[in-house]
Amino acid sequence: MRLSRSLAPVTLALALVLSLPYDAESHALVPSGHKPAPQLFGASCRSTVRGSHVVAYCHNPYVDTDRVRLHIECAQWWDIDTDGSPADIGPAMTVRLAGRCWKEVGAVWISHQKVS
Repeated sequence: MRLSRSLAPVTLALALVLSLPYDAESHALVPSGHKPAPQLFGASCRSTVRGSHVVAYCHNPYVDTDRVRLHIECAQWWDIDTDGSPADIGPAMTVRLAGRCWKEVGAVWISHQKVS
């Protein structure tokens, strides 16, 4: 048997094996252009105004602690606006915030601060 006849299949198999993995080779890591999803934060709050009294309930469904404050702006210029004391809401907790004006309530809002 000739040496060329026995080397031909081996050479062909070697060439085939070396050429196939080239396409399956892993590529370098390239940024995909997608930004990572923002971390969800912030308690959901609902407030109720009855006359001069304000009550707000805030529930935190997220892992991070949220520090909330109730702010009340009174309608009358002589009535004192109030900023409630901060309340920390841990994961899966609900808090009640309350405040009032002497007369009518002009505006109500709740501020959020991430506690580190």
